[in-house]
Amino acid sequence: MHGLGLEQAQGLMLTTAFYWDRNEETRIWSRRYYERMKKMPTAIQAANYSSTMHYLKAVQAAGTDEAGAVMKQMKASKVDDFFAHGGVIRADGRMVHDMYLAQVKTPAQSRYPWDYYKILATIPGAEAFQPLSESACPAVPHAG
Repeated sequence: MHGLGLEQAQGLMLTTAFYWDRNEETRIWSRRYYERMKKMPTAIQAANYSSTMHYLKAVQAAGTDEAGAVMKQMKASKVDDFFAHGGVIRADGRMVHDMYLAQVKTPAQSRYPWDYYKILATIPGAEAFQPLSESACPAVPHAG
């Protein structure tokens, strides 16, 4: 959105997994990111940080970096951080978490730099992602 600009994108509706200015927790993490990168994080950058931290916590809890043990720990532990609360990794490997319906603000609505979105609704993870029962992943017993 930063490159496109509010004038061109105003009114656009989108779904996103993360918005830096959604709440105090996202703002605190995003300001730390901004100090290093001189730009606010995207959903992809926030998700990568969150997933890396989830992995490292699982390695610590499992007491090993062996893939099977770490994945078992990752699936057993909820993702509960600035990016997602109560996120779960399902049997098919999909991390299910809330998503957000957002609308791009008009230039007049934007109050400060990087103030681009108005969050209109929270879409619960169970509604935002395809149900496990419909997964075609071969790791899921019913799939295939």
